Amino acid sequence: MPLVVANDVEHHVQVLGQGPPVVMAHGLITGSLATWFYTTAPALAETHQVMLYDLRGHGRSGRTSTGYDTATLVNDLAALTQSIAEPMTLVGHSYGALIALKYALQYPAKVARLVLVETPLPPSQMNEFTQFLQQTPETMIDALPAGMQSLFRSQQGSRRTRRLLESLQFLITESSLVSDLMAETDLTNEELASIQCDVLAIHGTKSTLRSVGTRLANHIDHCSAVELPGGHYLPMEATQDLTDAIVGYCCG
Repeated sequence: MPLVVANDVEHHVQVLGQGPPVVMAHGLITGSLATWFYTTAPALAETHQVMLYDLRGHGRSGRTSTGYDTATLVNDLAALTQSIAEPMTLVGHSYGALIALKYALQYPAKVARLVLVETPLPPSQMNEFTQFLQQTPETMIDALPAGMQSLFRSQQGSRRTRRLLESLQFLITESSLVSDLMAETDLTNEELASIQCDVLAIHGTKSTLRSVGTRLANHIDHCSAVELPGGHYLPMEATQDLTDAIVGYCCG
């Protein structure tokens, strides 16, 4: 389990394959690098060097009581990728997509292209997430899509499931994650228009964030918007369709 220290926090990092660099970021709370490791990353690694990492407080990265605002998480990403010399492709799901988008605004020369899956804009008004937060850690699994429920239920009592529940409890009740999320402001259309790289925006047909794809396509030059069958958790709900879309875009 490779651990890399970035901004005084140990981050769990995995690197797959060889080739042009791709960095993949996951969403909050139930997300981890496993979001991509067991779905799209292996296919991408056939032609690219793919770096996956757990956000602070998630997966096997260090738990911190603060620092879940996008400014801090962008700084974490910058520290983790400082050794990547050539412009990279950034792939993000949910809050990971927002981190990727803001990284591209701050470091435009470092980004060759963006793949944004279910970008939460405005971040504080993502209905799926706020509804999810109304659950207790023990019942949050019931609020997940069927595929994700099956994954976790098959591991009831296992160390991995206990670790997930402990992580949920910590992030929701002992960290600033929720307050940091609610304090995040929306990006302006002018900021979106300043994005210089090519962008693929992907949203689910059943997601409340579908309009974000249209907004991104309307304001970012060289942005294509694609909808796939499913809701917010497309890596689990539409794994093959999402993988085909991302690999096709990155290899095109």
